Amino acid sequence: MGINAFSKTGNTVTFTAAVTAPTPVQALSSTLGGNQYRIINAGSVVAFLGYGVASANATSSANVTTSTNTAFPLLPGTDEILTFVPNSYFTGVTATGNAVIYITPGDGV
Repeated sequence: MGINAFSKTGNTVTFTAAVTAPTPVQALSSTLGGNQYRIINAGSVVAFLGYGVASANATSSANVTTSTNTAFPLLPGTDEILTFVPNSYFTGVTATGNAVIYITPGDGV
């Protein structure tokens, strides 16, 4: 089985992570069951990604992680392909400063 390059399956969404989490955005996939996302932290600070099946889940999981938390830390300048539930909602916070986050649904690596 070969490794497939990442193929976009929906529109890119964006938000600016800050000390207070912005309103979550939903990354919709045009494929049934699409659950991979290319996530880019274009900022110069760590962003703690909150995510979930609903807007409220994303907001409640977006917290600066100090010991344990469900937020996913995104280092500055990272470009990751991660797996979440299909059509997830995303938001994020930072300890200080702002970070623009881009999320594109798709399939592959």
